[in-house]
Amino acid sequence: MDHNIYLLATDPHNPCRDVIHSRDTGLKIKVFCLNNERFSPNSNEIQLYGYAHSKLYAFETIDIKAEDALDVVGAIQWYADYIEYPQMEILPEDPRPGQNVAM
Repeated sequence: MDHNIYLLATDPHNPCRDVIHSRDTGLKIKVFCLNNERFSPNSNEIQLYGYAHSKLYAFETIDIKAEDALDVVGAIQWYADYIEYPQMEILPEDPRPGQNVAM
């Protein structure tokens, strides 16, 4: 598919707890604001990170399927545009000092 359509589910009680949904696939990604909350990566999911507006975000897939893995970066780029920070650099590892990377 050339261009996926993404939707956003927001939590009215927590502005940092968004979930990105692909309209055309089963892809779902949780968004975490690491400046405001704890984050424990799930070893069965894909995690990516990015800075926007002086905040560090973590993006973690929900029940990822192999066929959806290639769409993760596109969904995060869509979210970066949504939060009006299209220049967000998407990072493969947690950039915070002292964070362990699971292999």
